[in-house]
Amino acid sequence: MAAPDPQQAADPAAVKRHPALFRAIRKRQNPRLRRTDITVTDDAAVKRAVKAASLGNAMEWFDFGIYSYLAVTIGHVFFPSGNDTTQLLSSFATFAVAFLVRPLGGMFFGPMGDKVGRKKVLALTMILMAVGTFAIGLIPSHDTIGVWAAVLLIFFRMLQGFSTGGEYGGASTFIAEYAPDKRRGFFGSFLEFGTLAGYVGAAGLVTALYALLNDAQMEAWGWRIPFLVAGPLGLVGLYLRLKLDETPAFQKLEGGTAHASEAADGVEATAKGDLAKIFRQYWPTLILCICLVGAYNITDYMLLSYMPTYLSDELGYSETHGLLILLAVMVFLMAIISQVGKLSDHFGRKPLLMAGMLGFLFLSLPAFLLIRVDGILPITIGMLMLGLSLVCMLGTMSAALPALFPTNVRYGSLSVGYNLSASIFGGTTPLVITALISWTGSNLMPAYYAMAAALIGVIAVACMKETAQQPLIGSPPSVETDEEAAELVQAQSPEPKF
Repeated sequence: MAAPDPQQAADPAAVKRHPALFRAIRKRQNPRLRRTDITVTDDAAVKRAVKAASLGNAMEWFDFGIYSYLAVTIGHVFFPSGNDTTQLLSSFATFAVAFLVRPLGGMFFGPMGDKVGRKKVLALTMILMAVGTFAIGLIPSHDTIGVWAAVLLIFFRMLQGFSTGGEYGGASTFIAEYAPDKRRGFFGSFLEFGTLAGYVGAAGLVTALYALLNDAQMEAWGWRIPFLVAGPLGLVGLYLRLKLDETPAFQKLEGGTAHASEAADGVEATAKGDLAKIFRQYWPTLILCICLVGAYNITDYMLLSYMPTYLSDELGYSETHGLLILLAVMVFLMAIISQVGKLSDHFGRKPLLMAGMLGFLFLSLPAFLLIRVDGILPITIGMLMLGLSLVCMLGTMSAALPALFPTNVRYGSLSVGYNLSASIFGGTTPLVITALISWTGSNLMPAYYAMAAALIGVIAVACMKETAQQPLIGSPPSVETDEEAAELVQAQSPEPKF
């Protein structure tokens, strides 16, 4: 944390008696930037880092997405026959199990990323996710091995969840620490472009299988194909991540090549990433992170994971019908998400995040009323209303969240905060909504749940500080050109007195 202002800590009378002394102390603690303090980014290196982090993230969310889109089929394969709602609830409960262990993954991989480096941990999470997903594709059905089928499914879902605990915090930290300050929103938006690409790949493959195979074929062997595809895809992501250099900010922690001013040295001098320190020193920011991520994850999983099941199970559409509409919406969001990232660089993170939260608060109910109307056009318009609200958060959150924490605990703090929230709110969203609909008999419960989440999000956004175009806490300024660096140094030089 930054050194306290000596003027605030000292006796006001002493400050008044010795103004020159206290000015000297302040200058010593907060020296002006030197040219060597400023990180000038390598454009090619930034693009490589963004590509590897985003593609790796796409692989992770492809793996996670296929389970969501095959929830109904998986319920039939792994759980005893009986009531369809009970099978669906069992399937979504197993989906939620992966989120229960995500905080453990975040607490394990996050501090490790602050100790041994972002790159190594991101490669490890990639391996574990690919292994877990591939293994699910090999599990025999309930009819073959009985209850052990569900036990093995839960075990490998937990492995997936454990690995994902280190993914988002690491990938968003990786991009944020590579990107120049003025374009962090633009480059950060590609992480969520990868998320959408993973979901689109999963939804596209599952849609094709539902179209080509009948229900008996899907339950016999067709559902396994997407899980088995994940193995080779994971190797591609691993190769890309291993080819990267460590981030400039982490190199500074190791005494590497990135330069920082003496003011930043106080923050970046150690890479302990200690969990106790995170909870002890940064708990207010952790709570803010949990609230932001909770609102974002509930709306995200409701639209991108749960919606096809809602359309088929609650409204009676075919699985292919719901997936095709969602595919079209996600492709549209992919087309505009980088522009949203640019807007967040220009106007700030808070206005974009607030627009997304208010969109869900006021548009969720009208959107679901449209979705309930029979016909492709009203369903598409309703889902677009939700999608446009969501993309305001998707395109902004991956730049806003890493900026909440200083460099030496960024990976650990963000992984802990993000995954605690994802565990409590995100992964339970399909299960909670399905249960609420079952208990109340109202298929408008997803709208009410999203509105409640958005209200918390509005309060959280109002409480956060604006971080657009500013250096990350504990890191030196990061610019694109030598000219920008020179301008920053010049701006701090005092005007000559004549």
